Amino acid sequence: MTPAARLSAAIDLIATIDGQRIPAAKALKEWGTAHRYAGSGDRAAIAGVVWDVLRRRASSAFLMDDDSPRARVLGMLKLERGLTTEAIAALCDGGRFAPEPLTDAEHAALSGRTLAAAPPHIAGDYPEWLDGALAEVFGEERVAEATAMASRAPLDLRVNTLKAKREKVLASLKHLGASETPWSPIGLRIELGADARNPGVQAEQDFIKGAIEVQDEGSQLATLLSAAKPGEQVIDLCAGAGGKTLALAAMMQGKGRLIATDSDKRQLAPIHERLSRAGVHNCDIRPPKGPADTLSDIHASADLVLVDAPCTGTGTWRRNPDAKWRMRPGALEIRLKDQAEVLARAAALVKPGGRIAYVTCSVLPAENGGQIRAFTAAHPEFAVIPPAEVAAALWDKAEDFLAATRTSPEGLLMTPRKTGTDGFFVSVLRKAAA
Repeated sequence: MTPAARLSAAIDLIATIDGQRIPAAKALKEWGTAHRYAGSGDRAAIAGVVWDVLRRRASSAFLMDDDSPRARVLGMLKLERGLTTEAIAALCDGGRFAPEPLTDAEHAALSGRTLAAAPPHIAGDYPEWLDGALAEVFGEERVAEATAMASRAPLDLRVNTLKAKREKVLASLKHLGASETPWSPIGLRIELGADARNPGVQAEQDFIKGAIEVQDEGSQLATLLSAAKPGEQVIDLCAGAGGKTLALAAMMQGKGRLIATDSDKRQLAPIHERLSRAGVHNCDIRPPKGPADTLSDIHASADLVLVDAPCTGTGTWRRNPDAKWRMRPGALEIRLKDQAEVLARAAALVKPGGRIAYVTCSVLPAENGGQIRAFTAAHPEFAVIPPAEVAAALWDKAEDFLAATRTSPEGLLMTPRKTGTDGFFVSVLRKAAA
């Protein structure tokens, strides 16, 4: 397919997503099934346009003064891809399978309009009802922060130190363009261009043998900041598919007791195979079994409880821009309730002198600092460990990392703009010694 034909296909797909109100991933999959002639490169390029349009949905429509699928695609090409009006016009030449030529109004909008007069939620491409929350945490920088959250994320990998060293894996993945992550001492990064295909790391021998896992650098750092140590008793209370469980196991070097559980046993399904591939042998997986407490044998004896809390996922918008526009205020209220409940559960599991590491992939203050303030008010036996002390887990990079985050009395916040990671909040709390 020509670049112009790909553009036409993307416009049609955006119209389908709008008209049928279906998730973008589903629409892309169905399109690929119905258009077998399109090669993998074509599908990747078309998907890239669709995802970029979703990232720049509000600002592109504002720029064009038109909210149609075509207008949003054209606006995105200027705002996200940086194409000139002439380059966009060359793609829209009205030829076979190409979009129709630019109208005078479209040409004028692409040439003369800017986002200078756009309100913050338009310029930053986020739902208007979240403006107050983002202003609370970012202030006048919320447009810049939200714009970074609308950019395309790289592919980050975590080296499994139970099986390999980063230097060796880096050398074997050079053909994928892998480089070291700036903060995580166990991370690798593969930058992805606008039309890039997924590099398919699952087919690499390093992945098959368990030497690497796909994990955003922010998620790696959140786990490292928990400071899990060999020989400790560690509980991953919201383990899900096991990404942080695997990272904890590597930090513990196979020594000590690691327990992984989750309120939804379906989320735990992939963890068994992942642990086996990674060579983890000290992890006890405990799926929920009806109303019975699966951790009833843990009586204030855990050294560390990791709470990878259920949250709105606002910090992962660059990986899932579709979810940004589907989010509703009611979802936040549900998550706040879930977070309070899991924190209360964690409190009962920690021994005197032990720790809770509270992590969200959210930038919203209600889910982060607000939740920690409420928890410590209800559980005065817990105190927040100062962010500078928490960041010390990163050794020689601790000072620079701390300067790149947004710190508060409750914890620290990573963002795509400041740390180049997904948005992650981390708070580590210590229970008073007996």
